[in-house]
Amino acid sequence: MATHLIIFAHPNPDSFTNAMVARVADVSAQQGAEVIVRDLYGMNFNPVLPLHELKGSIPPDILQEQQYIRRADLITLIYPLWWMGFPAILKGYLDRVLTHGFAYQTDETGSVGLLRGKKMQQFINLGSNAQTYRENGYAQGLDVCLVNGLFNFCGITDIQHTLFGSLYLIDDAARRAMLDEAAEKTRNGLSQIT
Repeated sequence: MATHLIIFAHPNPDSFTNAMVARVADVSAQQGAEVIVRDLYGMNFNPVLPLHELKGSIPPDILQEQQYIRRADLITLIYPLWWMGFPAILKGYLDRVLTHGFAYQTDETGSVGLLRGKKMQQFINLGSNAQTYRENGYAQGLDVCLVNGLFNFCGITDIQHTLFGSLYLIDDAARRAMLDEAAEKTRNGLSQIT
């Protein structure tokens, strides 16, 4: 049985991001996957990286998050794009969880990612028009930094990402179509895990 870890960040439980999480979790369970959902706002996750963690003293709650990542075959991040980046709580989660010795290691020859063999998908929700982001080069910048740049460094190379845009301008039918697309991408991702 595949393990699907869903990590998401949105403070509003009635948001489109939360609706997408519910749909992705449901389709994953229907596919027979073990589903683990980490609602960073619901957990009241502390995103601040303290000095003792930076020096290698990892607390039990962060070790637990690392264990979820270690177990996961498919990792899905679902979040709104805020100021061209992750919501601060998700950035802080990644700062604290993707530690040296867990996500990567470095020696005199350079750095190597330790999370090889995992699949990842990112569903990135935008208030702005996704096509405009592509035309202006923002989408490519996001891919280089937030998608492949960050996670390739950690050893994850099988990454898909989708921008869902114009969320404040579209109707419910268009939103449902986006949820269907996220569900189908999840179904396909899980079907490729042996």
